[in-house]
Amino acid sequence: MPDDMSLDPLRPGQLLARGICRHLASHDFACLEEFIPAPGLRVDVMALGPKGEIWIVECKSSRADFTSDRKWEGYLEFCDRYFWGVDEAFPSELLPLESGLILADAYDAEIVRMPEADKLAPARRKAMTARFARHAARRLQGLRDPGAIFSI
Repeated sequence: MPDDMSLDPLRPGQLLARGICRHLASHDFACLEEFIPAPGLRVDVMALGPKGEIWIVECKSSRADFTSDRKWEGYLEFCDRYFWGVDEAFPSELLPLESGLILADAYDAEIVRMPEADKLAPARRKAMTARFARHAARRLQGLRDPGAIFSI
């Protein structure tokens, strides 16, 4: 049997990301999981909204997962709004109040706290939107042609 990542069980953060992406899709957002906005950074969910807004959601499944994260502040310069995605059992008092909060499970989510928008500069927005589109197209191409070799 070929090595197929889709057969691997989803980790807790991936389950949260799935529910968050489903919820954001109901608000007309297109989502990419495990997106790389810049070298050395990987966000759990990047969402592109119907008016071109860019949201990042970082999924945390436990206190240890949150306290070990040292990169999240570097994501702020790549989005208009930044959210934490957690489940009901997560101690949400740990999360910075200026960021958004999404409660999620593997099937859906709810936006509990909407952060203030910090609008991206037009050049950064254009670059991120193009990067998002290219990444999404390459993922789709990879599904059609798993043997293709290309960089993301």
